[in-house]
Amino acid sequence: MAVHDESAHRKDRPIKGRGAKSNLPGRFEHSHTDPLDDGWYQEAEPSRAPETIVKSETARSILSLNESPDIPFDVSINPYRGCEHGCIYCYARPSHAYLELSPGLDFETRLFFKQNAAELLEKALRKRAYRCKAINLGANTDPYQPIERKLKITRGLLELMRDFYQPVTIVTKGSLVGRDIDILADMATKHLAAVMISVTTLNDALKRSMEPRTASPRMRLKVIQRLSAAGIPTGVIAAPMIPKINDHELEAILDQSAAAGARFARYSLLRLPHEVAALFEEWLGEHFPDRAQAVMQRVRATRDGKTHQSNFAERMHGTGEYADMLARRFSVRCRKLGLSTAERQALDTTRFSPPPLSGAQLELF
Repeated sequence: MAVHDESAHRKDRPIKGRGAKSNLPGRFEHSHTDPLDDGWYQEAEPSRAPETIVKSETARSILSLNESPDIPFDVSINPYRGCEHGCIYCYARPSHAYLELSPGLDFETRLFFKQNAAELLEKALRKRAYRCKAINLGANTDPYQPIERKLKITRGLLELMRDFYQPVTIVTKGSLVGRDIDILADMATKHLAAVMISVTTLNDALKRSMEPRTASPRMRLKVIQRLSAAGIPTGVIAAPMIPKINDHELEAILDQSAAAGARFARYSLLRLPHEVAALFEEWLGEHFPDRAQAVMQRVRATRDGKTHQSNFAERMHGTGEYADMLARRFSVRCRKLGLSTAERQALDTTRFSPPPLSGAQLELF
C-alpha cells in the first residue's frame, strides 16, 4: 500500500518547474498521511523542486490495441510511463495510480522506460499473424519528453519501423522530434510517417505554469516548420482548449501553425478524468483564482454536469452550446486556412516487409 506524505511538498505555493503542487493519493489507495502543525515543529521549506527519478522496466508486451472510434489510430506504443513535461491537465496522470504512485507530483517525477521496447516490437512485427496498421507514438505519455534525449527509446523504435517499412504517426509537445528528422524524412518519402505537434497556447507565461517542461510555443512552431520543410506531413493539435484560459487562442494557434507549414489540424476540449480534476482545480486556484469557479462551471456545462465523459461520441469535444460554438470556430478557421481535418493520415501499409534475420537474431526468434 502506498502512503504519500504531503508534508514533503507543501500545497501553499507552486513548485518551480512542476505542474502539480501536491501528491494527492491515487484512487486505489486506502490510506495516506497529511501534515498536521502541532506547534512543536517547524518544517523547513524544500530547497528545490523534487528531482526526477528514472527507472527501467522490462515490459511483457509493447503494442496497445485501440477500440475507441474517436481515436485516430488502431495500435499504439508508449515507450515511457509518467511524463516529465508536467502538463497539469494531462489525462494520462491517473495511470500512475495503477503503480501505487500519485497522479500528482509522482507522475512527473517518477518515470519508467521500457528498456526492451525495440526488442519486443521486432518480435511483434515478425509474427506471422501480424497485420500492418499505422502505429502511434504518443497516445498516453510524450515519446519526446526530456529523458528521451539521453535514453533514445523512441529513436530506436523509429529506426526499427523504418527498416520494416512500418508506418508511424507521432503526437508530441517536444521539439526533440526534430532530432529524428533524418529517419522521419526517409519514411515520409514512402508515405510511412506523419507528425502532429500539440500547441496549447502561444503565451509563454501560461505555458510555463500549465506545461512547465514542454517546448516553448516558439520552438513548437519552429519544429512544425522544420518537419514540413523536410517533406514530413505535419499537423497541429490545438489541445486542450480550456474555457476562459486559452480558448480565445484557437484561431491564432491554427493561423500560426498553418503559416509554419502545418497541413492538417485537430482540437480537443479539456476533460478531467479521475484525479486530474482535483489537480487542475488546485492549479486554477493558484494561478487564476478570479475565474476558477467560472472555468469549472463552463467545463461541467460541456460534460453533462461532470468533469469528464467517457462515452466515445462526446469525450473529445464535449456537448452543449459552448462545445458546439468551439467546433464551429475550428471548422471555419480550418476551411479558411486550407487545413485538412481528416482524423486519420493516409499512410501506406502495403510496403510492410520484415528484413531478413541475421545470424545473431535467429537465436532470438
